Amino acid sequence: MRISIIIPTLNEADVIGALLGDLAALRAAGHELILVDGGSRDATRTLAEPLVDRLLAAPRGRAAQMNAGAQAATGELLWFLHADSRVPAATAEALLAAARPVERPVVRWGRCDVRLSGRHPLLRVIERAMNLRSCMSGIATGDQGLFVSRADFTAVGGFPDIPLMEDIALSRRLRRLARPLCLRTALITSSRRWESRGILRTVMLMWRLRLAYVLGADPARLAGLYQ
Repeated sequence: MRISIIIPTLNEADVIGALLGDLAALRAAGHELILVDGGSRDATRTLAEPLVDRLLAAPRGRAAQMNAGAQAATGELLWFLHADSRVPAATAEALLAAARPVERPVVRWGRCDVRLSGRHPLLRVIERAMNLRSCMSGIATGDQGLFVSRADFTAVGGFPDIPLMEDIALSRRLRRLARPLCLRTALITSSRRWESRGILRTVMLMWRLRLAYVLGADPARLAGLYQ
C-alpha cells in the first residue's frame, strides 16, 4: 500500500527541514510527500521544495490545506502530519507494517501514540493521558499523525471546512465506519504550545474548547479563543 504523507504548513521554516529529513527514507522507498502551504512568509516553501514530491498552495487553514493535499495524493493510504512533528524510524516502520497486513484486515484508519518533546514531568502525564483517551474514545488529534485509507477519507467527505477541531470532526465520522488502529510507537510532537502558554493553562484551555465543541459551539468562535 503506497502512502501519501500530507503536511500543512504556515511559517514553519524553523522545523520543516527536520521533519522532511525524517521522511526521506519513506520517499526514497516510493512513498509520496506532499506539502501544502497556506501562505508562508518565511522560507518554508524554499526549504521544502527539493525534499517533497509535490508543493501545493491552498487557502490558509489546516482543513482546507489537508483536503487539497488529499485531492492531489496518489497513494492508497493518507497520513496527515503536523510540521512540528518528528517521525522516529520505528514509527514509520510500524505504519508500513500496518499497511502490509498478512493475516489482518486492511487498515482503515488510525493514529500513532504521541510523545511531547519537552522534559517537564507534567508533559509525561499529558502525553500518557492523550494516548489513553484517544484509544478509549476512538478520537484522534492532528498531532497524533492521523492516517486513513483514501477510500474511507473520500467516503466521509474529508475534513469538514472548519477553522478548529477538524481532526475531532473527521475522527467522529470515521469512527462510524471502524474503530481506529492505535499504533503504540510514538511520534514526537513539539511541546512549544504547552511551554509558551503554561502547561496547566493549556491543558485546561484545550479541555474547555473540546467540551464546548461537543456541546455544539461554533468552531469559528472556538478558534478565536484558541488564538
